[in-house]
Amino acid sequence: MRSSFIGAVLAGSLLFLSGCQKDSKKTIAVIPKGTSHQFWVSVQNGAKKAGVEFNVEILWSGPPQETDHGRQLEIFDAMINRHVDGIAVAATERRVLNQALDRAQQAGIPVTVFDSGVESEKYVSFVATNNYEAGKLGARELGKLLGGKGKVAVIMNIPGSVSTVDRERGFNDAIAAEFPGIKVVATQFGMADRAKAMNAAENILTAHADLAGFFASSEPSSVGISQALKGRHLVGKVKFVAFDSSESMIEDMKAGVIDAMVVQDPAKMGYEAVRTVVDAISGKTPPKRIDLDAKVMRKGDL
Repeated sequence: MRSSFIGAVLAGSLLFLSGCQKDSKKTIAVIPKGTSHQFWVSVQNGAKKAGVEFNVEILWSGPPQETDHGRQLEIFDAMINRHVDGIAVAATERRVLNQALDRAQQAGIPVTVFDSGVESEKYVSFVATNNYEAGKLGARELGKLLGGKGKVAVIMNIPGSVSTVDRERGFNDAIAAEFPGIKVVATQFGMADRAKAMNAAENILTAHADLAGFFASSEPSSVGISQALKGRHLVGKVKFVAFDSSESMIEDMKAGVIDAMVVQDPAKMGYEAVRTVVDAISGKTPPKRIDLDAKVMRKGDL
């Protein structure tokens, strides 16, 4: 009888301790720019991997579209009000989150910014591809494909997105400095929307019948250009360097629509974003900036 009573007490104690351990599990909110493109799915996978490895709960929540700055701000504020232990965020626009970052700091919530930067220093770490150099990689690849001459166009992503603005700036700077025989004759925003990017590419092709090449600074812009080239029967006639990758883009590369892709490592980005927040929660000081390299992928690399 006595042994049964002691056993029951021990079992209850273990359940209590187990509950305490569960309650003490840290929660990290990961807020992407959007959720509708393959890039963010890969980021989420990396964040989840880090969550398992470091025993933290990952709350994944972002706006459906990368242009919905207000919705991202609402999500960020909701996570502060929920008193999460840390936040990792990819800013849709460089200024919109500045006051929210102030609020997070006042609440003692460490924030890592990933993928795209902000005009604030109220974060513990910035994890991103070196996007300026990635844009240069795209320019050099397109320059080689064109033999250093011809007219090219750029389908940009959205205004104010630091990551893609840096890519576009890197592309334009490298073309101007290294390929005097190549002229950028048109640039248009795709607004992070494949259909809008396709329309922009079609408008450029109509205005410049002798266009020799395209560069895209994001996945939706890349898909839009691919659709325009296929619709205009220009596959193989207009050289095309895309950015990022997806299943449809890989198929387009196999078919010769895309000549090369500048690719990132979004899973590693998501992993490192969570890891730096975990470090900050643990009292460690993560690096203020972590640069991840991009690389060029060609058909033979597939």
